[in-house]
Amino acid sequence: MPTVLRHGRWRFFFYSNEGSEPAHVHVESAGRTAKFWLTPVALVGSNRVRPDELRAIERFVKQHRTSLLEAWNDHFRR
Repeated sequence: MPTVLRHGRWRFFFYSNEGSEPAHVHVESAGRTAKFWLTPVALVGSNRVRPDELRAIERFVKQHRTSLLEAWNDHFRR
């Protein structure tokens, strides 16, 4: 479960057994979680994350989409 980025209290990571799914990133902090597709960036689901935080996280994912996709491809295309 490689951590790809950290932003504030949020950790962005992949589960190593999800390479057959479309490119996505999981985000977690203090038991709160979210999952975003990367192409295009879209919220898949969340648990206990406030709407304003989801919007901020989505903006961050959009800003870092290229590096997240590169990390996804590096990890799952080895």
